[in-house]
Amino acid sequence: MPIPMSSRQIADDLTARINAREYQPGTKLPSLRELADLYSVSVSTIQRALELTRDRGLTVGRAGSGVYVADEPPR
Repeated sequence: MPIPMSSRQIADDLTARINAREYQPGTKLPSLRELADLYSVSVSTIQRALELTRDRGLTVGRAGSGVYVADEPPR
């Protein structure tokens, strides 16, 4: 059975995907539940990972709408 990823590992993976333009600036990320299923972790782990991406300036949360890639991600 694989060891679940940590929130930091998920944040690092999301950072790499954003920097590779897999997720384009301004686009909505998958929902918390979808990301939790994708990474096989709990929603709370995804929430912590997204907090890290926000702290890195890569994502922004929009109340009632979701999490989006920042329009101008830092390089």
